[in-house]
Amino acid sequence: MSIHIPTWIDGTLQPVEKLEAHQRGLRHKAISVFLLRDGQVLLQRRALGKYHTPGLWANTCCTHPHWDEDAMHCAVRRLEEELGIADATLTYRDTVEYRADVGGGLIEHEVVDIFVGDLPEGVDPIPNPDEVMDTIWTPLDGLAEEVLRAPDGYTPWLRIYLREHAALIFGPASGT
Repeated sequence: MSIHIPTWIDGTLQPVEKLEAHQRGLRHKAISVFLLRDGQVLLQRRALGKYHTPGLWANTCCTHPHWDEDAMHCAVRRLEEELGIADATLTYRDTVEYRADVGGGLIEHEVVDIFVGDLPEGVDPIPNPDEVMDTIWTPLDGLAEEVLRAPDGYTPWLRIYLREHAALIFGPASGT
């Protein structure tokens, strides 16, 4: 199935096939979700069949909205598709941009809407094995150090989020 994602070409958003956007390193829209519970964040280990960064630990959920898809709808949709989670209430935090080599000649140049949510007790992920090979709740107060200690086990974007955007993602929400 060919998925077309919102991609900037010559300053205009255009639908471009997802793999092509990564092959060409084109700037495109994405979403990232971080689910929290009791001072911990839910991480996922990407399935081995993923076309880039297979087997690496990443934030709870990340993907690209389809052409003309709202970012919040995309975040909710992918949480259910990847992790079987339909009961999380998400809050938009901000939009960040990064560019990262993800291996195999692929470049992510993402403009990412960040969403954070609290996952209620009793609601646990049911990973889709085509997307996710494992999940783990990990304490926030040691994650950055663990990623620095063993960076090759984590996706480039998770390393960037922790290094450059941790206060935005994990700090108090705006207006509180």
